Amino acid sequence: MSEIIEQDNIPWYAVKLYSIRHKEVQAYFLENDLEYFIPMQYVDIEDKEHHIRHVLKPVVTNLIFVKKTIAEREMRKIVSETDLKMSVIRKNRETPEYAEIPARQMFEFRVMCNPEIMMRKFLSEEEAKMKKGAPVVVKYGPLKGLTGKLVRTSKKYYLLKEVPGMAVMLKVSRWCCAPME
Repeated sequence: MSEIIEQDNIPWYAVKLYSIRHKEVQAYFLENDLEYFIPMQYVDIEDKEHHIRHVLKPVVTNLIFVKKTIAEREMRKIVSETDLKMSVIRKNRETPEYAEIPARQMFEFRVMCNPEIMMRKFLSEEEAKMKKGAPVVVKYGPLKGLTGKLVRTSKKYYLLKEVPGMAVMLKVSRWCCAPME
């Protein structure tokens, strides 16, 4: 799955699902001409003949990211008109405004979620907030240009990228990162 990810200036929404009907939600968004992203990873599954197969599965079953290509009012209508139970993550509890994920942040998150990258960990939003780390930019290697927090866990260094609803960490060498200016 070597999907080419293009960067633009369009923000994204995080949509929380209250059912496990991923395929139907995907079809619904496609029907409404909305681009979506689901973080995926390879999982080993044993079939009936006891063969191990690598299968691409969603990292979390209750979260889909949708590109904001329509007005928030229209998005509210699309979310409310379906029997698929879902809600868009809001800025905070006091306001009905949807939280927008900046285009650059979502671009980097999508790059870091590439299922071909093996040294990666996914975290919940709460786990990510508990991680202490310095803001850095990767200066060398295949992740050059990505930004995030440099965190240490299990005696290894990771680049942490957070978006509403979840986070991803990629293993990096500490020497390839520089403090954000």
